[in-house]
Amino acid sequence: MAKKKNKNSYGEVYALGQHISMSAHKARRVIDQIRGRSYEETLMILELMSYRACYPIFKLVYSAAANASHNMGFNEASLVISKAEVNEGTTRKKLKPRARGRSYAIKRSTCHIKIVLKDTSLYEKEDLSLYEKEDLFCFKKYEWKKKSTQI
Repeated sequence: MAKKKNKNSYGEVYALGQHISMSAHKARRVIDQIRGRSYEETLMILELMSYRACYPIFKLVYSAAANASHNMGFNEASLVISKAEVNEGTTRKKLKPRARGRSYAIKRSTCHIKIVLKDTSLYEKEDLSLYEKEDLFCFKKYEWKKKSTQI
């Protein structure tokens, strides 16, 4: 699984899981349940649901939250899943030997899952303009870099 943080969007961090061996349709069934929910609520839902797709999605949500807290200095309690996407990946093809020298193709589908988390604490003050929000965001990043260089 590859983990990345999004540098373009303001206050957003994501984790990307590629080539997960399950169909995109089965993963979307779980993703539709967690889209738009808070981080803590999502973890509880994923632990209690009895689908096979829950475990890799749980790992991705946990990874995205770790990226948010480590790379951007966000608080995990204020994170919300803003976007969750499932795309079809490559299909692995194998041949199964059958009777009389024949073979049948077995197709194993894969999917790519992307979880985007947004920090809601940056948007709590509605009286801030867009420029003031960006200054606040840059200040939080500066404080985190300052702490990491002191160690």
